[in-house]
Parts: sequence; structure tokens; C-alpha cells
Amino acid sequence: MPEIISIEVVYPLPAKQEIFCVKLPLGSTVRQAIDACGVLQKYPEIDLAKNKLGVFAKLAKPEMPLRDRDRVEIYRPLLADPKEVRKQRAAQGKMMKKGAGETEGE
Repeated sequence: MPEIISIEVVYPLPAKQEIFCVKLPLGSTVRQAIDACGVLQKYPEIDLAKNKLGVFAKLAKPEMPLRDRDRVEIYRPLLADPKEVRKQRAAQGKMMKKGAGETEGE
């Protein structure tokens, strides 16, 4: 009888995270865990060509083999690029400072 491993597959949503538990044969991959747990049927918006994957917060490829009690994570795409958001905030801050020194009647 092949050795069985227990895997958690996690898909974070804005309000909560969905956790799926699945038992697979030793040597199963990240992709096999995702396929077996049913997350793709429940959330058809997941596109494994676009969504990044990880195991315990470290990026992982779909063909990576899993170990017992691994936590597979499916990351949602970012709504905004963090670098771009910081640039926009910095630009707004400069504009506010520039206008802050003016007084009425000048």
C-alpha cells in the first residue's frame, strides 16, 4: 500500500480564506493537490497560468513534489502594483507640501 500524505490547499479571499484538506499518495505534486481538492471547481476564476502558487509562502512550480503536511497556497493577482501605488502616494504628498506653505492674501 502506498504511503499517504495529508495536504492543505489554501485559497485566500478578501473576507476569508478557503482551506481544503486532501490525502494523496507520496510523491504527489502541487498541481495534483490542487486538482484533487476541488478548489478549481468551486472557484472557476482561478487560472493556474496566471495565479502564482506557493508552499508555506515560498513560490512553487506546479510540478514540485509535496511532503506530508505541506500547505499549498494559490495566490490571487494583485489589484494594483505596490511600486506604482507608492509612487502615486509620494507624488500626492509632494503636491500637498507644495500647497501647504501658501497663505491667503499673497
